[in-house]
Amino acid sequence: MDIQNELEKRATIFNTYWQRYLQIKQPTILYKATQYLPHAGGKRFRPFLTMLSCESVSGDPQKVLPLATGLELIHNFTLVHDDIMDHSMLRRNLPAVHVKFGEPAAILAGDLLFAKSFDALLATSIDFQTFRQLQQDFINCIIAICEGQQLDMEFEVRKIVTEQEYLMMISKKTGALFELSGKGGAMVGGGAPQEVAALQTYGMSLGLAFQIWDDYLDISSTKKMLGKDIGNDIRNGKKTLIAVHSLTHATGKQKKQLDENFGNRHASDDDITMIYDIFRDLGSVDYAQHRALSFVNQAKEAISILRQSDAKELLLQLIEFTIQREK
Repeated sequence: MDIQNELEKRATIFNTYWQRYLQIKQPTILYKATQYLPHAGGKRFRPFLTMLSCESVSGDPQKVLPLATGLELIHNFTLVHDDIMDHSMLRRNLPAVHVKFGEPAAILAGDLLFAKSFDALLATSIDFQTFRQLQQDFINCIIAICEGQQLDMEFEVRKIVTEQEYLMMISKKTGALFELSGKGGAMVGGGAPQEVAALQTYGMSLGLAFQIWDDYLDISSTKKMLGKDIGNDIRNGKKTLIAVHSLTHATGKQKKQLDENFGNRHASDDDITMIYDIFRDLGSVDYAQHRALSFVNQAKEAISILRQSDAKELLLQLIEFTIQREK
């Protein structure tokens, strides 16, 4: 099986389903702003993971589409608001929602996506007890994402952030949604407790690897490949794992250059290139790749208990795909 083909196959199924939550109504501008980012594409990693997790415990992937939709709507809501907070101009090679429609409309569009995520969740057809647990997990996931985003912003103004603090932050901001994609898919699929726990661990480990790899891509990719502003993390003082490692280990001239340019919103492209060179010279890029691989191995180990199936094989391929992608 080819992971790319399987991604596209399930993305087609998913995209057809979730259109019902993206219809244009009045006021038109609000709904156009709401559907703008979802229609701009995206990898659909979370719906894919949710569907595969359901399939891996012999569940019906059609049954999990409402949950997958709710999780993807949450993801898009966070992107709309994050781009406002980070002053990002591009998303998926297009002007960010707040650039295209203005900040007030973008805030409302994010709020509407948030509300529609619960609308989608309510369509999940499972027993009442499981639904109540899923609903609470859904709420806890959103709370974790908000906490993670706040920590991410607070870290921008701190000189030093430890690796442990960074991992805690991304486990909330990114890992929580991956975690629920794995756990929730298994719950809706009727998985046994140990299968649900395994896919929950898999999801969190995959999410951590995914985020660390995103940190790496900000350095290695071109603006066109990544679809967002290259160097934005540097100018904003984002404490990625690469930055955390470099800021901890830099001395002398390198430390002085980082102090002067990291977190400087007016840093030139040459300044950004210099910082990237420092990151590489300090071994921080290699270190981040190493840590991403360690979480990849944790994800593989987590699902070793699952019965052999096409879905399990695709889950294993998804791990490799996560750290081989270029955007």
